[in-house]
Amino acid sequence: MALKSKRARSGNGSTGRSEYTVVCKDVKKEFKLGTQVVSALRGVSLQIKRGEYISIMGPSGSGKSTLFNMIGGLDHPTAGKVFIDEVDIAQLDPFELAWLRCRKIGYIFQTFNLIPVMSALENVTLPMIFAGLTPDDYLPKAAKTLKMVGLGERLHHKPTELSGGQQQRVAIARSLANDPAIVLADEPTGNLDLKTGREIIALLRHLNKKSGVTIISATHDLKMLDVSDRIFWIRDGRVAKIETRGQLKLSVGGIKE
Repeated sequence: MALKSKRARSGNGSTGRSEYTVVCKDVKKEFKLGTQVVSALRGVSLQIKRGEYISIMGPSGSGKSTLFNMIGGLDHPTAGKVFIDEVDIAQLDPFELAWLRCRKIGYIFQTFNLIPVMSALENVTLPMIFAGLTPDDYLPKAAKTLKMVGLGERLHHKPTELSGGQQQRVAIARSLANDPAIVLADEPTGNLDLKTGREIIALLRHLNKKSGVTIISATHDLKMLDVSDRIFWIRDGRVAKIETRGQLKLSVGGIKE
């Protein structure tokens, strides 16, 4: 695969594996709305270590979702660079980018994005099929992953036969299908009640600790702060501050900023 040569051209000159799985360097993103140019990101630089649990937080319109899409390779920056496992993803052609997204990154969406006519097992096997695994490999692996997220008895249930929390567990299992380096969770508790949201947050943290996968969540949910190693606060297209969990100033009903 050509990604090895891409890493060689974009790397920092070191022959060892970097401790960072995501690096953003002065990332900018502009959108044209008619005759106006809107700056969604205004020079974001950050580094995320392997195995970290990161929350990206900020109000609507802050650039949080745009940054999330940059890291996930779902959009390209207007300027600056995004590195995933030392690969500058702007250098990748469409095939290479699809390969990276399939094997390096797992996605969890607020609306679950499950295929309604497929069972939980079939939904989880899809990324494995795209990655070229055979049925002998992907069927037992998908069953094992669903069991890991607490759905071992729901393998053949379709999404309409599952609760919201169970559907999100299927989505989490699907995100882990190809043993990614990074899981991107876009408002993973946004459509869930308080109790179920807490269960999903606890599950993500457990999987983060157990497998060492890096989890990056774009969220408004303050409950996510309890499990985050670091929090990136986004304001007006910039990183306003970066805090560890221990640095947060908690107040009744919210956060002191």
